Amino acid sequence: MSENILMSADDVRRAIVRVAHEIVEQNRPSLKGQDLILVGMRTRGVPLAQRIADAIREFEGEAVPVGALDIGLYRDDLPARGTRVEIKPTELPGDIAGRRVVLVDDVLYTG
Repeated sequence: MSENILMSADDVRRAIVRVAHEIVEQNRPSLKGQDLILVGMRTRGVPLAQRIADAIREFEGEAVPVGALDIGLYRDDLPARGTRVEIKPTELPGDIAGRRVVLVDDVLYTG
């Protein structure tokens, strides 16, 4: 079986940095006002949100809080999988009222 690598580790790192730059460009006032929060969708969206926050801290010098949201009850593939869902708690870094929240997930569907 041959291995088909779509993106190298360096390609993934560059993509994450580009996403981080896009978030900053679209949310600069919120970033400087400490009003920006990244919330990762459990499970793999959380470490992705953390990597994006780390990239922002690296090139902007601003710490962006990261939270976690479990959307397990709302998944559209549960009936097909026939599995039970273990819901994990939502963890937000403080009150989100009036703040800019960017949801981060590791899945992209085209339609």
